[in-house]
Amino acid sequence: MAKNTSLYFRIVEGRSLPAKDVSGTSDPYCIVKVDNEVVARTATVWKNLDPFWGEEYTLHLPMGFHSLSFYVMDEDTIGHDDVMGKICLSKEAIGSQAKGIDNWLNLTRVDPDDEVQGEIHLCLEVVKDAQRICLRCQVIEARDLAPRDISGTSDPFAKVIFNNHSAETSIIKKTRFPHWGETLELDLEPRELSEDGTVTLEVWDWDLVGKNDFLGKVEIPFACLHKTPLLQGWFRLLPLGNNDDDAGGKLGALRLKVRLVEDCILPSMYYQPLIDLLVESVISPAEVDDSSPLTMLEEVTTVESRQDVAMTLVKIYLGQGLAVPFLDYLNTREVNHTTDPNTLFRSNSLASKAMEQFMKAVGMLYLHEVLKPIINRVFEERKYIELDPCKIEMNRSRRISFKGAVSESVVRESSMEMLQGYLSSIIESIVASVVQCPPVMRVAFKQLHKRVEEQFTDPDNEDVKYLAISGFLFLRFFAPAILTPKLFHLRDQHADPRTSRTLLLLAKALQSVGNLGLQLGHGKEQWMAPLHPIILCSVAKVKDFLDKLIDVDHNSVTEVPQRAVFLPSVTLKEGYLHKHKAEGSQLLSRFAFKKRYFWLTSETLSYAKTPDWQVRSSIPIQCVCAVERVDENAFQQQNVMQVVTQDNDGQLHTMYIQCKNVNELNQWLSAVRKASIDNERMLPSFHPGAHRSGKWTCCLQAERTVSGCSGTHSAVTLGDWSDPLDPDVETQTIYKQLIQGRDKLRNKYLELPDPDMAIEEEKRINSAIHLDGAESSVQLLKPSQTVAARLLGVIKDLEKAHASFQCREREEATSLILTP
Repeated sequence: MAKNTSLYFRIVEGRSLPAKDVSGTSDPYCIVKVDNEVVARTATVWKNLDPFWGEEYTLHLPMGFHSLSFYVMDEDTIGHDDVMGKICLSKEAIGSQAKGIDNWLNLTRVDPDDEVQGEIHLCLEVVKDAQRICLRCQVIEARDLAPRDISGTSDPFAKVIFNNHSAETSIIKKTRFPHWGETLELDLEPRELSEDGTVTLEVWDWDLVGKNDFLGKVEIPFACLHKTPLLQGWFRLLPLGNNDDDAGGKLGALRLKVRLVEDCILPSMYYQPLIDLLVESVISPAEVDDSSPLTMLEEVTTVESRQDVAMTLVKIYLGQGLAVPFLDYLNTREVNHTTDPNTLFRSNSLASKAMEQFMKAVGMLYLHEVLKPIINRVFEERKYIELDPCKIEMNRSRRISFKGAVSESVVRESSMEMLQGYLSSIIESIVASVVQCPPVMRVAFKQLHKRVEEQFTDPDNEDVKYLAISGFLFLRFFAPAILTPKLFHLRDQHADPRTSRTLLLLAKALQSVGNLGLQLGHGKEQWMAPLHPIILCSVAKVKDFLDKLIDVDHNSVTEVPQRAVFLPSVTLKEGYLHKHKAEGSQLLSRFAFKKRYFWLTSETLSYAKTPDWQVRSSIPIQCVCAVERVDENAFQQQNVMQVVTQDNDGQLHTMYIQCKNVNELNQWLSAVRKASIDNERMLPSFHPGAHRSGKWTCCLQAERTVSGCSGTHSAVTLGDWSDPLDPDVETQTIYKQLIQGRDKLRNKYLELPDPDMAIEEEKRINSAIHLDGAESSVQLLKPSQTVAARLLGVIKDLEKAHASFQCREREEATSLILTP
């Protein structure tokens, strides 16, 4: 049974942040760390003390973690960025909230003595002989210590303390991975053996001038040495333990959403019955009004969890090659239960959420192809555009004319002209994108069009079949991407206020186009009227586009399991990076990295001088055995990663690659790790530094082939819409949702309020279903009872399997402890 730990967090917004600039504002951004490793950086929001980010991330952490920290920084053009404050959440604090954390949290001060990281390798024992009693502490090595010096390293030494006794190791200069290999002994009095003291080991950074910097400590109760004569292992370094002070909210606050999901994943065979029930729901659909396992799942899905459930189901059915029948089943029920066409798909039903997540899962590359050129143009031109008379600021519009002040009408006329140009480009790009749209997406829209047309036959409802599709494609896909391009990976940064206003006006206009202009003139924003003519002229083009979009042969689109595995022909990630020039090891850092264009597929990581270059160098993915970050001090460069490969002779080779920022670094790390996650020869340790001038810059060891000084993180990945499917993890998510609603299903479908009676009825129904030839008994049951009993039976079997595996794990753990 595998363990799966996923950490979801959303940095929503900040408020009342301290002003760090002379202008009385700040330029805030957030850095996110998991166990002191930077995993994300938000965009900077310029000149704002109440910034909105809205950025969300999902991390997969198979080895678990200890803490999640958010640092709010003020970006400075000159000098170092200022730290405003931080929020640190322990794994226990996050896990104690069943529904996760969704709250405003005050920032606390950043105390250097709390900013510790890393581990230390120790061996402790009490040695007694006729002459003396001593506490012997072998300080072997440490790894991943915090950098305290300007060089990005430290000068660490360790100190062991018990009662009034202490001893220190030697100082090892310029490393975060010291190897001491020293034995420290503290002579004890016989009476001290019975005391309940604590053995403390502290690690410090030695400074020639000023006081030494604290790097962390380990505290071990002396009583442990009586129970375990020889205590040995890696110990996590802890801070001094200062109480966090939120300064009464004076440092401002962040609104965060954080959720931890920890699951034990069973072998695939245990999930197959639940998969079979879900598949059966769509390949042999019941009547519209009849219940199915899928409809019962929707009944027990809360509003808060519906989006996650929808995304999980989309992944499951994509993996089964049944995404279109799945969506068709939900949409058919939604359409047939809707009497007023004006309310069709307007709620956050499972059907609406599933279509929305489906478009993101299969259509993000399509979205980028259609919108990215226009979005880039809007950002680059950065025009002042405003139609609302209440918001026009004349001082900002002076650039429109060199003749001095301009009138409000001139501003509106200029704004309308620019908006019309942008909007026309967006619409032309969309209506010309029929061929670019993924075939499976087109077929899903075709089925939706058919169901709506069958339900709303009145001539007055002629446009409903178009509105159903455009409501998803324009209102829930294109328009949100235009409004917040950063959240759809169309841009690396959020828009500044001027560009953001332009994007908002364009998104509003595109929504009106998606509504086929039916609501024009009825809203409060009458100042949008100048755009009405172009919106109305676009309606015919949009209808023609939708007609062409659904003109696709259903049978020609063979729904193979999509993204179930990476296909060799699919480029998972590509772009310009800087590769270290191996033959120039003595070159200055700025000359040692050369710009190259990289491609990553499931089979190779290749690169060339340009995207059109004929000659490519390639590394087989199956040879990759580590994908890790590189310390800054290795090349005096930030955002460097390494790909370690092993050839057929067992020789290790390392390629160093520099990314432009920490987010790009994490994306490439994650992408290469996902592609190589099933490789058999992954390394347990690696060198975060580089071998230069005859030694490793990290641990200072001379031998190039010496084992790595830090543990690898190759299993840690970022969740992404392009992730390969993991059917067991996804089915486990559905099981958890069902088990939470099990009582509700029993009470409704078995019609017995007493849980014990409901269980007995469930057993009776199940036995009736499984008896060969017992057709008369089955016929006496309501169809919904039969479905509910089968579903509850599958849930119960999974619950038993989990209990059995957990019991087995406990027994194995106990046997390991008891085995001498």
